Order: sequence, then C-alpha cells, then structure tokens
Amino acid sequence: MIVNFKNFSLDLDKKTHIMGVVNTTPDSFSDGGLFLDKSKAVEQAFRLVEEGADIIDIGGESTRPGSEPVSVEEEIRRTAPVIEEIAAKIKVPVSIDTFKSETARAALEAGASIINDISGLRFDSEMAGVAAKYGVPVILMHIKGRPKDMQDNPVYEALIPEIMDYLRESIDIAVKAGVPEGLLIIDPGIGFGKTFDHNLQILKNLKEFTLLNKPLAVGVSRKAFIGKILGGLPASERLEGTASAVAIAIMNGANIVRVHDVKEMSRVAKVADAIKRGSV
Repeated sequence: MIVNFKNFSLDLDKKTHIMGVVNTTPDSFSDGGLFLDKSKAVEQAFRLVEEGADIIDIGGESTRPGSEPVSVEEEIRRTAPVIEEIAAKIKVPVSIDTFKSETARAALEAGASIINDISGLRFDSEMAGVAAKYGVPVILMHIKGRPKDMQDNPVYEALIPEIMDYLRESIDIAVKAGVPEGLLIIDPGIGFGKTFDHNLQILKNLKEFTLLNKPLAVGVSRKAFIGKILGGLPASERLEGTASAVAIAIMNGANIVRVHDVKEMSRVAKVADAIKRGSV
C-alpha cells in the first residue's frame, strides 16, 4: 500500500511507518505539560525526526479517559504555531490530531498534511469536507463515546465486527465527501472506549481489520492496559511493554504505529519487519 499526497509518499509495503507523538497539552496521560511551550514542542519534533519518525503527530487537546474538552481557539493556539515552525523544515509529513474541522483547517494552512481524527469523522460534520478540500490523508479511528465518558463501562455484543462496521461507515462518510479511498487509513482505537480485555482482543485479532483493505494504524504506546499487565507500572515505565505490543501489532498487520519513544520503537519495527518479511 502506497499513500501519495502533496509532496509525500508513504510506501507502507516497504516498512512499518513510525508516527511520533508531540502533545502540546498540559494534561495528556503520558507527556502532558512537557511540550506545552512552543520551543520545547518544536525541539521535540526535530528530535523525533532525527530518531526515525516517518510522521510527526501534533495534538493540542488531551483525549485521555475523563479529559475535558478545550476550545477551538485554544487548540489552534497550541498547535498551529508549532506546525508552522516545523512543517517547512522537516522532510516528513505533519499530522494534526484533532476531531475539530476548524483546528484541522488551521493546521493544514500552517503546513500539516494529514488529519488524525479519533472520532472517524463523527464528532464534526464539517471535517470530511475539509479533508476533501485539502486533499490530505485521514486516519479514521474508532471510539465508543467521548473521551470524557468513553471508559464508563463500554459494552459490545461483538467487539471486532462492531468496530469494523463503524470504520466502514467512516470510510463511507469520507468517500461521499470527496476524499479518495487511497487517502484513508483506519485505526481500531486501542483504549478509546475499550476495557482491558477488549484491547487484548483487538491486538490478538488485528489481522481481521486488514479485510477493510486500508492501511492500518495502531496506537499502543505507554497505554494503561500495558501498565496493568506489568503490575500497575506508570506510563514512564512501560517502554518494554510498549515494545512488545508494537512488535505484535506489526506482525498482525499494522502499517503505522503511533509512539512516544521513536528511537526505541524504530528499532523494534525494523526487527519485526525483518521477521515478518523474512528479509531485511
């Protein structure tokens, strides 16, 4: 699978792509507050590219469980200046992590070239149109509920089929708005309206999502289910657990992995790719 857009081409058949996370927020679960300052966020983005990131994902609103929403104006204030500073200076695409069309539009005008929407185009009816107008890839993620309440006892009758149906509908929304199918990427949404057991089932059965014939992005980095497996370790001590989950995701079909620890996960991905393909 090759995703061609603007000045970029992501050859997802050649290797697993690493999406490096930069959260310009005070309250993200793993790195909240570390990169709220523009200069620190810019420095981190450059560092992640040097460490091997294929995409830089900039987010200005925490979507951790129980998080409170922020205004469009504040989200733009946190993200657009950072994107404007880095987009013309790095050789990889910049993604905007938002479900608000106004934020996406501001980010794209600032130089971003991918939309990463945790709602799969559901929270803002204008988002699909923005993606179509700018001709950019969209990562369509599954979520059950909203970040504030998504972990309040999420229940599924058939976990994988329900997530796949949701993603099919998101694909349909995008296509009807004019987004080419070749620019759509899917994400099952680990931790977004899922219990501990749900997350394990998704990763175990990840290959089923390849039936949708779209590139598959997965975000497992430092997440709570890893901490639980490891006896309650905090986010800062989940590196090895993240590495294991990333390797398994790659073996089961992930084309893009969204991570905080780019240097380490780039190495994990290289080994997993070599084993999966039987060659370097």
